[in-house]
Amino acid sequence: MKGPQVMKGYWNNDEETAAVLRDGWLFTGDIGYMDKDGFFYIVDRKKDMIIAGGYNIYPREIEEVLYEHEAVQEAVVAGLPDEYRGETVKAFVVLKEHVTITEKELDEYARSRLAPYKVPKVYEFRDELPKTAVGKILRRALVQDEKANV
Repeated sequence: MKGPQVMKGYWNNDEETAAVLRDGWLFTGDIGYMDKDGFFYIVDRKKDMIIAGGYNIYPREIEEVLYEHEAVQEAVVAGLPDEYRGETVKAFVVLKEHVTITEKELDEYARSRLAPYKVPKVYEFRDELPKTAVGKILRRALVQDEKANV
């Protein structure tokens, strides 16, 4: 983005400001596309993209599929280090109250709706997911926890 409405920088954070503001342009980190009619669509954030086996995988696409399952209350997908593939896809899932589903059942569901390379290799069921004060799921906190437990 560029224009008078763009911020001048992050408060007391010159390093982060330099990373996102270059030559008057704000690099948001959003990944999107424009359709033939000129409409823009945001598909995910660059820093959340998973690169597994050379494939670019957008967590949001997988999360949307998981949210469509009747048993899923919340879901977040992250890329975790993998020696062979670079990263591997892991889904953290909170089920709706009084509902059960196995990892195998959820995996079969995901396989029926996603390309094979996008299907999570690991599912972790949790009672809750870490969130910000406004309720946004903290994907980075889950990744940090995973790396700390390796």
